[in-house]
Amino acid sequence: MNLNQKASSFQAKNIREYASNSDSLAFFNLLTSPELFDKVDSLSPSHRERLFPPTETLSMFLAQAMSSDRSCQKVVNASSIKRLLSNLPLCSTHTGAYCKARKRLPLTMIKELARYTGNKITSQAPAAWHWRGRPVRLVDGATASMPDTKENQLIYPQPGGQKPGLGFPICRMVAMICLGSGAVLDAAIAPCKGKGSDEQTILRSILDTLKPNDILMGDALYATYFLLCALKEKQVDGVFEQHGARKLKTDFSLGQRLGEKDHLITLNSPKKPDWMSQDVYEQSPDSLLVRELRTKGKTLVTTLLNHKQVSKKTLSLFYRERWHIEVDLRHIKTTLGMDILSCQTPEMVKKELWVYLLAYNLIRLLMAQAAFLSDVSVRQLSFKHTLQLWLNWLQIGRDYYNEKHLTMLFLLIAQQKVGNRPGRIEPRVVKRRPKPFKLMMIPRQQAREEVRKNGHPKKLK
Repeated sequence: MNLNQKASSFQAKNIREYASNSDSLAFFNLLTSPELFDKVDSLSPSHRERLFPPTETLSMFLAQAMSSDRSCQKVVNASSIKRLLSNLPLCSTHTGAYCKARKRLPLTMIKELARYTGNKITSQAPAAWHWRGRPVRLVDGATASMPDTKENQLIYPQPGGQKPGLGFPICRMVAMICLGSGAVLDAAIAPCKGKGSDEQTILRSILDTLKPNDILMGDALYATYFLLCALKEKQVDGVFEQHGARKLKTDFSLGQRLGEKDHLITLNSPKKPDWMSQDVYEQSPDSLLVRELRTKGKTLVTTLLNHKQVSKKTLSLFYRERWHIEVDLRHIKTTLGMDILSCQTPEMVKKELWVYLLAYNLIRLLMAQAAFLSDVSVRQLSFKHTLQLWLNWLQIGRDYYNEKHLTMLFLLIAQQKVGNRPGRIEPRVVKRRPKPFKLMMIPRQQAREEVRKNGHPKKLK
């Protein structure tokens, strides 16, 4: 037996030993337990007997989010086959009833479930998933486009540089993610332009997610005076890359020198931003003591002031962990497909987006269970691998499996490790070129009329 085989055998034995302990199995085993379904029922609205009750509707909505084919038709067809195999009366395969059922789902219910699963994973995370005993939260923003309807354009208008009919409505989401587990703790959605559309303002609506002793980490967009003040008031530390405007002014000869390109500096309150009320501005402190340091070509600003407890090198290595949220958002947008939403109205757009976050957290729940049982970091496991296994599990039929089989599913999840490739750089270019169609320059209806009149333009040689 070679080393890899010995390692796999040891891990399998380890998982079986953990799984034999009911307490350890219950640690993260929420996905298939009555607890989650009880939570769903408690948040479900009162309803008469329907073809698609809230629990079934939500399950189908989640299946859409996890599938590459996100059509309503697919999940309705699957539901019809399920009823057929269960000897239930046949129902119509038309999607109208299901779409109406989705509209009846309360947005608050989906939000609460997404937050519940995220916080459940995080609250039960082992101490090893923290940084020096402290929970770390990551923050970043992402955008998503949606169908070009009048309703969507009204609430989430397309970028100003695009002509009417030539662009898509866009919304902006700011998410707060747990570094240790990768779970989404909370998120907020807003338009991409207009008052209150910047990521700073959106973030402020979910700051209550943070608890004393937490650490918040983000990129340069969040390194502002008033956010640092807000974090200090909440007894939360922040670690950010220095904002570009401030970075140019950073002078390490000023303040209290802590080391090479490392100092404490007192920042004075800037002028009142447009979004801030006069009362809030007057309540903000006149000055704030922060630490600035330059490392690996980056200037960091933090409220972790003690350089003896947290050295410059330690902070540099710690900030590299921020990259995890870029990968997490890529999984939500690309692996799951939230990048392009499908719903026709703003109300349904919000529900769809939160369903994606719930689906993401449910996969993270599986990963957390597998990581715990295999005694590895959840960041070592593959999200896409876990998603594929779970979809195949559902397709075959998990109802035929027992707790032993579920434990083996966790073993399969733990088999695939993500490579640790620090400093990896990829050029932002593509090798495979898109199809040689022209960019749309006039509204589609007008383009159709021109094709009817003149035919399709001939290809240029």
